[in-house]
Amino acid sequence: PTPTSPLEQLFTAPPFKMGKYVQTQRKGKSPVFKAHTRTRKGPVKLRALDYAERHGYLRGVIKEIIHDPGRGAPVAKIQFRNPYRYKRDTELMIATEGMYTGMFVYCGRKAQLTVGNVLPLAVVPEGTIVCNIEAKVGDRGAFARGSGCFAVVISHDEDKGTTRLRLPSGGKKTVKSNVRAQIGVVAGGGRTDKPLLKAGRAYHKYAVKRNCWPKIRGVAKNPVEHPHGGGNHQHIGMPSTVAKDRPSGRKVGLIGARRTGRLRGVKKTAQDRD
Repeated sequence: PTPTSPLEQLFTAPPFKMGKYVQTQRKGKSPVFKAHTRTRKGPVKLRALDYAERHGYLRGVIKEIIHDPGRGAPVAKIQFRNPYRYKRDTELMIATEGMYTGMFVYCGRKAQLTVGNVLPLAVVPEGTIVCNIEAKVGDRGAFARGSGCFAVVISHDEDKGTTRLRLPSGGKKTVKSNVRAQIGVVAGGGRTDKPLLKAGRAYHKYAVKRNCWPKIRGVAKNPVEHPHGGGNHQHIGMPSTVAKDRPSGRKVGLIGARRTGRLRGVKKTAQDRD
């Protein structure tokens, strides 16, 4: 007979399986994994796009070059005269190699092609090294912003009004030619050449960023916590590759891998492939 009362249903229901806690889902809305922003100096962006930059140029002076906690690249504090009101505007922009305090920086279509200046890509010749490039017009900087990063202007398509870039990853990207970019390489390059050497340095490095260190391997966990957990020796016990469309609790390891294993032979760079 089928159970009718709620009490009967409760005691005769089939046993249900407990789910795993999913690491990526814990990083959703939770105060534990929030970025540590208290000591940050502020958003680092290009100037807001205005008439003065679209048709002429503005001159700013670098007041100081400062460290922004949690960011590898130094930040330049640049002061501009406001073109519309009697006041001065202070902008935080990414410092490029070669910047110094007291240096003049020019932003706009008619600015010169000099390190640190901000120009639209349409007036930048092919082969120029740029950084802090906008993805869309007026978004104030999106690509090549990390320390030591730069992108290269490959070509301009004047009919379509687009520019092709080689990004720091080696990939290519086509953007509108009227997006802005800083000329030069982001300062702070070679930061990762020096090894951290001890756990204390890694601790302090990530303490100002966010809670993402130390990372525990899946095989070191229990089966309840990770698909690779458990067993008498630490082993995965299943293929380490996993499809892109697996459910979030199972989607661990090498996700949607085209290839696995050690990279052997000479690595072809994006330049070699052109």
